[in-house]
Amino acid sequence: MKLKLKPKYLLEALVLVVVLLAAEAFLTRDAVRGPAPPFQAQTLAGNPFDLAELKGRPAVIHFWATWCPVCDLEQGMVERLARSHPLISVAMQSGTEAEVAEWMAGRGVTYPVVNDPTGELAGRYGVTAVPASFVLDPQGRVRFVTRGYTSGLGMRARLWLAGWYR
Repeated sequence: MKLKLKPKYLLEALVLVVVLLAAEAFLTRDAVRGPAPPFQAQTLAGNPFDLAELKGRPAVIHFWATWCPVCDLEQGMVERLARSHPLISVAMQSGTEAEVAEWMAGRGVTYPVVNDPTGELAGRYGVTAVPASFVLDPQGRVRFVTRGYTSGLGMRARLWLAGWYR
């Protein structure tokens, strides 16, 4: 049995995609574009981190917060993503390093986290809500910005596309 798609449904699907892309563009309008603002920090594990270390492969900067239920929902996806791609996460306005570390331990989070208790780093990236993810190309330029829940498949697709930029 063949499945026939009516032109009406294709048009409706196209309109839905355009609306979703427009909404995403509107929600991330304040986010930084172009070269990612450089930063150096110490992770909660005590390791030094320099954004320049992420160059050479597509990478992710993921902003989240302990008080954000959507961020909590995404943690498993971010954990799996960090096993196969360069990733740094930033805990935005989530308390002291000890409080963030306790929250992470309670959920089994092992990926690298930089604490941003005042939101200064998030402000440099134009983050206005969490979760927010910045996908960088191999040269360290922001190619995709997402705000809100993102699937693992969606992040991996963005990383794959970011790898095509030269």
